Amino acid sequence: MVVQSNLDIGESRKGVLLEPFVHQVGGHMSMMKYDEHTVCKPLVSQEQWFYETLPTAMRQFTPQYKGIISVHLKKDSMGNLSLIASPQTDNRSSLDNASKESSMTIWQKLSQVNSSSSGHTFVKWNHSPLTNTIKDSCQGKALLQTDLQYHRDVSSLMEDASGNQAQKNSYNPWGLHCHKQHLSRLSSKCNENKLHQFLLLENVVSKYKYPCILDLKMGTRQHADDASEEKKARQIKKCEQSTSASLGVRICGMQVYQADAVQYLCNDKYYGRKLSPDGFKQALCQFLHNGILLRTDLAEPIVCQLKTLLSIIKKQSSYRFYSSSLLIIYEGLEKTIDNHTQGLCQNTSSTVPYGNSHPKVDVRMIDFAHTTYKGSKYNQTAYDGPDHGYIFGLENLIKIIQNISVGE
Repeated sequence: MVVQSNLDIGESRKGVLLEPFVHQVGGHMSMMKYDEHTVCKPLVSQEQWFYETLPTAMRQFTPQYKGIISVHLKKDSMGNLSLIASPQTDNRSSLDNASKESSMTIWQKLSQVNSSSSGHTFVKWNHSPLTNTIKDSCQGKALLQTDLQYHRDVSSLMEDASGNQAQKNSYNPWGLHCHKQHLSRLSSKCNENKLHQFLLLENVVSKYKYPCILDLKMGTRQHADDASEEKKARQIKKCEQSTSASLGVRICGMQVYQADAVQYLCNDKYYGRKLSPDGFKQALCQFLHNGILLRTDLAEPIVCQLKTLLSIIKKQSSYRFYSSSLLIIYEGLEKTIDNHTQGLCQNTSSTVPYGNSHPKVDVRMIDFAHTTYKGSKYNQTAYDGPDHGYIFGLENLIKIIQNISVGE
């Protein structure tokens, strides 16, 4: 059964062309853009059940659940693949044209990167641990990995359907990386007529012009109750060798807008796995740095939301949020004022957000495919009390951000 709450039913009858969500910074499952305010992802029944039985107190910290929708794979005459959200329409020509346009604006451009754009890098990409000083790290020195094709691929997305150069912007390449892998898996296993169900969720960054996003894997344990022994051992090893064990939190992806360079600085999950506790703190400093100054004004509103979430999680008996993530989001486009000339990453500068006395900040929990709790029909093991591994991670995260704000 297809549920389409809070969506324009008339629009969906025409078939909705899904595009890669350019602000996906972590995870392995492809996120797709349905419309400006809605994203979708392949449906996992356990995650759907969580959203449908979500405790009221947690709703402010999760994306709004908008139902499910059917999606099918479409291949055009050139062999390019698209994903189309159903239900279908009798007007097949309009759907075929939509699929062709999608291929032209995304996949053909990705494979035809011209030499003129290859000299312009719009995304600084890093998947190595921080080895420089805070000052050097914030300046982005030694962070550019030119051996990755991702930044070239993403730069071509800045052209519209007519080939005109759009507003100079930059996007995190991780979403495209996941999307290509997802399409490859679908095309090898499925025919075009097979329908797939996707979850429809709120696009939590839609209100941001330049969203800075930190994706954090929370808790000291990541494996699900039903994980195979091999996967369990693999997940335990990842936790032991990363800050998941020592801090209860590790970085799974990040993009931070650099106001001085007018581009994003991006880090992926492999970068996060290699960080020591000190490196984790440096990475948080980097996330709060806009290339000009350290955004200490963000610390209070972020910590405030984290403390509220902490109090809610402490009251959720039996819940275990294995392998879930926490997003910290803020607006990267802020007017900055230096009190006086100083080096980067010093925290004595002040910031004045555009049109508001308080910076725009969000904290959201995501990815509940392995979340278990009493009352869930997917419950494997009965747990008592709150998720102490998640609480441990939140408490350390709060402490680290507070220390950064006071220069410790």
